Amino acid sequence: MSTFESLRSRGARIYRAPGRVNLIGEHTDYNDGFVMPAAIDLYTQVAIKPRDDRTLCIYSENFSESCEFDLDEPAPIARAHWSDYVRGVAIILEGAGYKLCGADLAIKSDVPIGAGLSSSAAIEVAAGLAMLENSGIEIDRVELANLCRQAENEFVGLRCGIMDQFISCCGRAGTALMLDCRSLDYRLLRIPNHVRLAICNTMVKHELAASEYNTRRAECEAAVRHFKKRLPVVRALRDVTLDDLASLGGELSDSLMRRCRHVIIENARVAETAKAFELGDLEALGPWMTESHRSLRDDYQVSCEELDVMVELAGQVEGVYGSRMTGGGFGGCTINLVNADRVAQFKESITRGYQQATGISPQIIVCSAAGGARRIDSAN
Repeated sequence: MSTFESLRSRGARIYRAPGRVNLIGEHTDYNDGFVMPAAIDLYTQVAIKPRDDRTLCIYSENFSESCEFDLDEPAPIARAHWSDYVRGVAIILEGAGYKLCGADLAIKSDVPIGAGLSSSAAIEVAAGLAMLENSGIEIDRVELANLCRQAENEFVGLRCGIMDQFISCCGRAGTALMLDCRSLDYRLLRIPNHVRLAICNTMVKHELAASEYNTRRAECEAAVRHFKKRLPVVRALRDVTLDDLASLGGELSDSLMRRCRHVIIENARVAETAKAFELGDLEALGPWMTESHRSLRDDYQVSCEELDVMVELAGQVEGVYGSRMTGGGFGGCTINLVNADRVAQFKESITRGYQQATGISPQIIVCSAAGGARRIDSAN
């Protein structure tokens, strides 16, 4: 019997949180912009049973490793280890005034790790919800998302935006969310029943991914400082227009001009894609998703050869409404909106074409949009 199942058999509560794809709106969340994520029916599950002390004993089925932490340790530091995502959330929750009880936790996940599908947010949210309810604490889901994002920023060290944690907390089955990452207002966009979310995993993740992600954020912040000197109302690139870029961006380097252009136009693409969903105009999705990918490749410079091959192949398959990279980039996955009747053909064509082009066998996962984090054991 696995550790997870053993803990379940001893009366543990079970919680789960989903991974996500982002249909459009990439690298806009940390610029206070607009995104369009959907939670997917791949989950991280956490089994939790209370202890009488202030120790967290954590076991990962995926890594076959265990570790334990004292919640009263005075100066905890990150270890560049999978457990940082759980420990970081516990530290941030305690710092926010939520007194946690000790617990035994077992974690298992079918969200691919390192594929850009938010395995990190899924473990943060599932563990955070489990530790809070284990301690008799209820929390607003938006606050939980913010605290989990803070843990990843401040403890793990990845300066991500709010999108991943928000959709893992607040996703709705059958829908994507158009999320304003400044106000956290959102509206639901129904994904038609005949459309499937086909995720194509390139099976590569280039080593520069994490460092370049933080570099891109720093570049955006440098551009904001430039515009703020001339336009005091600017708080983030979300507040800069193309006219502002043309009239005031002359002193920026070519790379910063490119970063700004991507973010500004990508926000507009999110709005146009939302309109297409609301009108049921699926044929309009393709051009917006294609332009998004090209912008990420050419202006934001976060794509790679494998992602470009995937998108090119998808464009040749009948029944594909749109395709683009999803996630931070430099490998990982593409998201493809595919007619359900064409999924088998899509999988066969992409697998064959990608193997021929790269020598790599891809992983293709067909998903539906799922609901957010919740308790799932029979006692719920």
